[in-house]
Amino acid sequence: MQRRSRGINTGLILLFSQIFRVGINNIPPVTLATLALNIWLFLNPLKPLYNSCISVERCYQQKDWQRLLLSPVHHADDWHLYFNMVSMLWKGVNLERRLGSKWFAYIIATFSLLTGVVYLLLQFVFAEFMNEPDYRRNCAVGFSGVLFALKVLNNHYCPGGFVNILGFPVPNRFACWAELVAIHFFTPGSSFSGHLAGILVGLMYTQGPLKKMMETCAGMFSSNIDYPGQQYYFNSSGYSGYQDHYPYSRPGSYEQAPRNYDVYTAGLSEEEQLDRALRASLWDRGNHAGRKCCRSKRSVGRVVRDLLR
Repeated sequence: MQRRSRGINTGLILLFSQIFRVGINNIPPVTLATLALNIWLFLNPLKPLYNSCISVERCYQQKDWQRLLLSPVHHADDWHLYFNMVSMLWKGVNLERRLGSKWFAYIIATFSLLTGVVYLLLQFVFAEFMNEPDYRRNCAVGFSGVLFALKVLNNHYCPGGFVNILGFPVPNRFACWAELVAIHFFTPGSSFSGHLAGILVGLMYTQGPLKKMMETCAGMFSSNIDYPGQQYYFNSSGYSGYQDHYPYSRPGSYEQAPRNYDVYTAGLSEEEQLDRALRASLWDRGNHAGRKCCRSKRSVGRVVRDLLR
């Protein structure tokens, strides 16, 4: 875990530019609230990073369990926040539209807690089997584990196609594992165990008993949580309604034509969207400078023509 760098938060500025490019009214409420919470806690952290990060030593041995809640929503620096929240933006728009806002909020809360628990178990196992006590002290922070879990969900619902990872096309169903290895080797300071924990939590939901357990708990504690199938749609004016999708026709069921989210994503994969977003930000800045330059040249041209008359 690295300390925050001081100075201009370029990553935070770029993050705001991407949010406003998509349009605040076009971002579903839970996704928007998640972005806002992470940005707010980056600017106004509840505790210093060293007191927010999660490790076996701090959580289990010192019984500081509040770190399970603090670590996912705190980030090491502005670029850590930027890449995590841009990823959350695209995943959130897609998954919240598919699953409904209440269920998506339930997923975010559950995954945030479970990824921390699984991370602690992995670090404990690594420390025991590799006889390496440093694993107990390794402290992790950030939303990356939750994002890996959400990526497993996203690939589960959209299994076809390929993504480009380090210039190589990788099938969607293997993308999480390829990114896990690529990030570990090419991003110093990243948490391999934290990302692996996210993948395992995502698989527990898509292939294991977690989804069924969540549905059971939701039924026990509240009848107001919408199960997967209810979808919310947004346009430039914000919330515009929802619909229930039934796998089989039922009396009284209704359907509403879903809005085409390709207008926001252009049919691109998440990695292509991120690449295009970065290029667009740099292009806008270049264009702005170019327009100033062109205006200056035209002004000089008018002066020269006036002198020659």
